[in-house]
Amino acid sequence: MRGNEFSRYREERTERTFESSKRYEEYAYVLDYLPRGRSEARHRYRAGALVQAVGEEYFTLLEAIAKEGLALKSYDRVYVGKNNRETITYIIGRISYDELTANAKMELSEVVEKIILGRESWFVNFFNAVQAVTPRMHALELIPGIGKKYMWQILDERERKSFESFEDLQQRADVPSPAKLVTKRVLVELSEESKYRLFTRAP
Repeated sequence: MRGNEFSRYREERTERTFESSKRYEEYAYVLDYLPRGRSEARHRYRAGALVQAVGEEYFTLLEAIAKEGLALKSYDRVYVGKNNRETITYIIGRISYDELTANAKMELSEVVEKIILGRESWFVNFFNAVQAVTPRMHALELIPGIGKKYMWQILDERERKSFESFEDLQQRADVPSPAKLVTKRVLVELSEESKYRLFTRAP
């Protein structure tokens, strides 16, 4: 499959197999909280504490305004959906990796891993179902640390029986720290130009 075909495959597979049809984030984890906001022009029309966060569903990087009187901290899970929000008053919009504060960048890896571990069954199903992206490259090879050797071990083992957990994947396919490897792929997709997106939305 070419890039566009793979993108369509990923969207269809996500909706059918991984049971995710929403195209927006409902919950996000705080990466940084700036009680006095920022001085850049884009923030002047909204007063209040600024929050930088990463979405729980698509790892979307967001900026938002927190409700007055609330103090948030890194790793806090906040509702950012379209209904009544308890902690967030306004979603400014999506931001790029380069727009993250130094503190947000520092926290990103651990927060992403926390999200992945919290959605373990979804990512285990990914390992059970994902297919090749081209005749010569499997999607599994896009995950840092998974080369041909681990790819074939995963494919062989899942033919025998579907994986049930990260621990099961690690033991049967000898893949070291699956959650950390997936975290590395998410960070690549967020911080670099990526032809293929396994876990994140295109900008």
